Amino acid sequence: MKYVRPPFGDPSVEVHHRASAFSPTGFDVPVVKDRPLTIRENFKLAAECKKPAWVHNSMTDENFTMISVISGMPDVEFGRNERYDFTDAFGCIWMYVPEAGGPMLKPNTQFLDDITQWEKKVKFPDLNDYDFEGHSKAWWEKCDPNKVTHIDVLQGCTERLVALRGGYTDAMVDMALEPEAVRDFLDAYADWEIKLIDKIAEYLPVDYITYHDDWGTERDTFFSSAMMESMVFEPTKKIFDHMHSKGITVQLHSCGKIERFLPYMVDAGVNTLQIQARANDFKAYKEKYGDKLALEVMMMAQPDWTKEQIMDNIHNIVDTYGTGGGLVSNFMHRDPEILWDGTMELYYYSLEKYENE
Repeated sequence: MKYVRPPFGDPSVEVHHRASAFSPTGFDVPVVKDRPLTIRENFKLAAECKKPAWVHNSMTDENFTMISVISGMPDVEFGRNERYDFTDAFGCIWMYVPEAGGPMLKPNTQFLDDITQWEKKVKFPDLNDYDFEGHSKAWWEKCDPNKVTHIDVLQGCTERLVALRGGYTDAMVDMALEPEAVRDFLDAYADWEIKLIDKIAEYLPVDYITYHDDWGTERDTFFSSAMMESMVFEPTKKIFDHMHSKGITVQLHSCGKIERFLPYMVDAGVNTLQIQARANDFKAYKEKYGDKLALEVMMMAQPDWTKEQIMDNIHNIVDTYGTGGGLVSNFMHRDPEILWDGTMELYYYSLEKYENE
């Protein structure tokens, strides 16, 4: 061990409060000041599957928020404890389910009953109706300009189709029976999302966007490779190309076993993947795509783990997925001392690893 880890409560170490979707109260995390690279430079290397100086930790290295916070658009707010309904900017009705930690379409509601009528019934929100400037300024005043600015943008192309059609069943039937209408809608929606990205970038120095588009269940994808090629790929790539033109790193959040779509993700320009560990073989993906797709691997601890087991898990993830770069991660824990020790171990252990590579 080359570097001594500062002990819990060391007064020489600053502690910053970090809001989190996983906790209504957030977390207090220690912050390492003396780093060999800037945080933003280090992140870019990791996201480009090049060797960074340490493993990027979203808990310490990011200004993170959701699109609703910087725009005022009606959207889900994670981390709430109560059940509530809300209507999004497109008119779809949602129900927040605290037991699940997220929203679902409200049962027995459907905004659009015929995809072939989308041009008549779907009104794309006018982004000028929302105070991006004011909300972004209020949020940015609490941020650290030296960190990576990361915005979570919900409702990618297929997710918006699903939301408008009231669920996956009708949306998937549309993809099978009305491919032209689906493709036309996704193209139009991609153009609107590009305007949304422009709005975000107008008021914030955004480095990183997480784009949500769930493409599968834990058994397989919702739709076929042929459907990906004919309907989903081009609109999605258009969005990602636009992000890249603005210097924004693209993270794709996609639930389910989505292995069949990995080559399309590479071709579309995805930089980092936020996917389900239990539904996907991360080790196989690292071996096959490790020079093209970075992985976000969460360092989640089991409730009954000892501190030693938690530290061993950090070492294992860094050694398994961090070799050569291409790993972004985080460490969260409700125990303040374990959170401190895990945060320090992730930074210093990965720093030592990359110095030795």
